[in-house]
Formats: sequence, C-alpha cells, structure tokens
Amino acid sequence: MKKSKLLMIVGSLLLLGLFVFPLWNITLEAPQYPIPLGMDIHINKFEDTHEFDIKNINLMNHYVGMQYIPETIPEFKIFPWAVGIMVFLGVVIGLKGNYKLFLAWFIVMSMLGIAGMYDFYLWEYDYGHNLNPKAIMKFTNPDGSIMGFQPPLFGSKDILNFKAHSYPRAGAYFMFIGMLLTVVAFFVGKKESKV
Repeated sequence: MKKSKLLMIVGSLLLLGLFVFPLWNITLEAPQYPIPLGMDIHINKFEDTHEFDIKNINLMNHYVGMQYIPETIPEFKIFPWAVGIMVFLGVVIGLKGNYKLFLAWFIVMSMLGIAGMYDFYLWEYDYGHNLNPKAIMKFTNPDGSIMGFQPPLFGSKDILNFKAHSYPRAGAYFMFIGMLLTVVAFFVGKKESKV
C-alpha cells in the first residue's frame, strides 16, 4: 500500500478518538472551590470533570440568572453522525488513493470544524448573556449594562471572582493530528503521482 493511502486512512481513523475522549473542557477556579469545577464536552454529551461539578455549576448559575447546562443539546445527535461519515469517507478515499480527494476531505472536515466552533461560540454566548431578569443577583458593567458571564471560546478569562478556562482535550488532539496526517497524505500522494 502506498504511503499516502496509509496516511489518509490512519488520519481518518484517528477521528474515532472523539468517540472515546472529551473534545473540550471548561474549568472554573474560585477561592470558595479548592478543587475547581469543570465540565468535559464530548461529541455526544456533557460530563462532570469531578462528581457533581455540573450540578454545582448549575446551582451557581441560578443565582445570576444563567440557564442550566442541559443534559443534551441537538448537536449531540448530529456530531457523532458527522464524525462517523467523515471517518468512513476518509477510509474509502484513502483506499481509492486519489490524492486530490485527500485535500477535498481535509477542506470539508475543516469547514465542519469551523462550523462546530462557531456553534459552540453561539451556545456559550446565549448561555452567558441570555439571563433571567428575575435572578436573585444582578451584576452590571461600569457603563451600567447587564454583565455577561460567557466563558471564553479558547483560553482563560476572569468572570467576577472566577477564572474560567476553556481548552481542547484528548479528542480534539486526535482530530487535529488526524487532519494533519491527511494534509501530509495529500503532499505525499502528489509526490508519488510524479514518480
């Protein structure tokens, strides 16, 4: 089997790591929580980093009028199918061995990834800004506008006395490495076609 085909197949199969490992993590640090609260985001569920973390986050959120973190969201039904289809297509394309299709696969997967991150941002924005006006505690910005509690899409951010962190986890790294291998497969395939 040509090296490019093998790279494409392995790269596609690495996306299966998304079914095993979390894709993303959001952690909240604060003096009143010696062990930070956290939430792992998988392609099909939210999961506590430590037992009862999501329950405790929801209790805190209630006081400032934030929505509860739901048990499920519509995306959790779509993401596993999208990843499964892309893995299947990647393996088929890899077996076929047309290096131009390797690049097409990478472009489609990149577009899906960008769409997923944008959807995640919209969810975070709604979660942090669509506050219940009857909340027990109300906080405002220096200009008098209602304070939002949106965690960062990527990185760290201070929110009142909390420090929120939002970073990729193992599932995302499997995906990134897999996608990188498919780009390498494209260039190797292009070189092989000239031999």
